[in-house]
Amino acid sequence: MRQLVGMAAKGALGGLLATGAMSVLMLAGSRAGLMEDQPPKRIARAAMAGDRHSPKRGERVVGMFAHAGFGAASGAVYAVCCRGRPTPALPALAYALGIWFVSYEGWVPKLGILPPISGDRPGRPAVMAVGHIVYGLVLARFLNRLNRAQGGSG
Repeated sequence: MRQLVGMAAKGALGGLLATGAMSVLMLAGSRAGLMEDQPPKRIARAAMAGDRHSPKRGERVVGMFAHAGFGAASGAVYAVCCRGRPTPALPALAYALGIWFVSYEGWVPKLGILPPISGDRPGRPAVMAVGHIVYGLVLARFLNRLNRAQGGSG
């Protein structure tokens, strides 16, 4: 059990780091005019009390913490699935793009928060896909380096 918790903790830390890298890319996409709004902020807005589409006080901060938490949890799940073994880039990319697809073609549009990938303006899906690629690569690299540094495989 302790080993499983340790793997999850490593993954959560890697997920936080990967979410930070992804967030920098998302911010750059917004500043370049490719995204009108950050998806985590829109998700937080919909989850907060009141009209799901009306801006709310604190939605940016709530969105930032929710995004970090989701990224950490996703990193923990990935690390547990890898069980301390080396994690090549391709499975990490597939995992990260799977999260993107399930979220932005699944539950996010089903809840009426954002349109599905296929119906969104071109900039946001492109930025979000690349952001998730960055997430997967950073997560895999972090886990591999941490496992090597601690004498495990990776």
